[in-house]
Amino acid sequence: MGSLKSPFTLKDETIENLRPIKVRVIGAGYSGIYLGVRIPQRIRNVDLQIYEKNEGVGGTWWENRYPGCACDVPTHSYQYTFDPNPNWAGFYASAPEIRTYLGAVAEKFGVTRHLKTSHEVMRCAWDESAKKWNLTVKNLATGLMFEDEADIVVSCRGILNKPVWPKVPGIDDFKGKMMHSAAWDDSYDFTNKKVAMIGGGSSGVQILPELVNIPGITISCFVRSKVWIANPFFDETMEKLGLDPKILTFTEEQQKQFAEDPEYYLKFRKIVEGTGSAYHAITLKDSQMQADSVKDLRALMKEKLAKKPEVAENLIPTYAAGCRRLIPGPGYLDALVADNVDFYSNEMASITATGIELKSGKHIDLDAIICATGFDSSGIPQYEVKGIDGQTIQERFTPYPETYMSLAVDGFPNYFMMMGPNSALGAGSLTVVLENEGDYIVKCIRKLQKEDYSSMMPKQSRVKDFQEYVAEYFKRTIYVDKCNSWYKNEAKTGDHIIGLWPGSTTHALEMLRAPRWEDFDYESRDDNKLRWLGNGWSYCHTPGTGGDPTFYLNPEFVDTVMPGTPEKDPKNMRRPFSN
Repeated sequence: MGSLKSPFTLKDETIENLRPIKVRVIGAGYSGIYLGVRIPQRIRNVDLQIYEKNEGVGGTWWENRYPGCACDVPTHSYQYTFDPNPNWAGFYASAPEIRTYLGAVAEKFGVTRHLKTSHEVMRCAWDESAKKWNLTVKNLATGLMFEDEADIVVSCRGILNKPVWPKVPGIDDFKGKMMHSAAWDDSYDFTNKKVAMIGGGSSGVQILPELVNIPGITISCFVRSKVWIANPFFDETMEKLGLDPKILTFTEEQQKQFAEDPEYYLKFRKIVEGTGSAYHAITLKDSQMQADSVKDLRALMKEKLAKKPEVAENLIPTYAAGCRRLIPGPGYLDALVADNVDFYSNEMASITATGIELKSGKHIDLDAIICATGFDSSGIPQYEVKGIDGQTIQERFTPYPETYMSLAVDGFPNYFMMMGPNSALGAGSLTVVLENEGDYIVKCIRKLQKEDYSSMMPKQSRVKDFQEYVAEYFKRTIYVDKCNSWYKNEAKTGDHIIGLWPGSTTHALEMLRAPRWEDFDYESRDDNKLRWLGNGWSYCHTPGTGGDPTFYLNPEFVDTVMPGTPEKDPKNMRRPFSN
């Protein structure tokens, strides 16, 4: 005979059920800062802690301090929608300026009160009996380790923060100065030095123009993969805005107009963002935008590299424009043809104590080697994450990451990700997608709290469905062309895309608008799954709370019905759908 079920009792709480809930966020870049703003705004009775391994906020923008480091998309499309900055110095903001902006946002919205810098999460393990995450955290300032627990963990570790060094024989033998672009040494003097730079991605493209004019310097560039180098994006947009595409800085008068004329600034931002979204067409195979881009980029690179045609031959790709991230490279092509710069493609045999030996047998003597060789983009976190039955996320993400909408993983309850696998964009605003990912996760946290669930995680079948969708979608895009790209899995030249969202910016926003709760499995804290209904009271109607029991009459809650029907009223067609 089975055990008797306990008699049902009402839960003596209001229907909002503001039970205490612990949330731990890993990382304080754009994503972690956003959660630090929104979680306290939208969830009550929450114990929030953000752990950041660096000494300050900013994530990749804190870590990358190499000369020339800057945003490679228009800065006005790379900021928070709720706190636009009218004072950006130029169309493409520098890393120090972005760090300053992110630090100011964190201070302004009180994120710092929830933040512990120089604290690195070493391990997260799910306790199935307690329905909690156990975290091991290291205080990097003291070296001490301590344990913490949480109901929910959100990974905001980003993609581009674990440097990858080149796999070249003898790399540990070099006796000169060796540095990675993500661990730059400002104290090193490049004057009259013989320098090698390995890598031709975004970092290398930004560094070379900054070094080439240093007195007495000679530079050997080793670029293994061919890559499209573009003019700064949005030339047509700048002309449309009455700006000179050759002038990428803003005057004090322009900044003042942005600050004092919000309507003008909003129009400016909408044109910039709209142009960015329109570039989605370049990602589709055989599109006219793709054909035009290849033609224009090839002509540009041939013209710029005419002085050294052998560089053009080894640098201009045959793959589609955008298969590997398009790099706007002001000054890069000009630097490659400078008299003090030599270019080598796939010619490096080994690194020696005093330089680099080529496959031909020639030895290049060097004082310094710069490795602009990017980051580990596998999607696997640096810290250990153990889910149900001890399975690690490292195991779950082998041979490649599989997620639900890039936000969560089956087998890992109450574990969410921002900027996870398949989360980046080939075109359009990344920051607005990150904001909406954060809003989605906040809704999940609120559901767990309000409806008294101890855990939620995506169904395995829905993870499988999303992977099928991702694979099928990318077949029609240029990303599966034969190029070496961090968008792909470890094979790099294969056709499994792990870096990008399978669609446009607004496509991602529509998916993130409202969670599909039916795609998740839940565990309830009570036998009666509706016990969360509470004691019949609402918080806003409870005496002494100061709540407004007639909130539903407030303008922000009243849905304005526009005249006409969607079929006949163009204005209504442009009106955002309500949830």
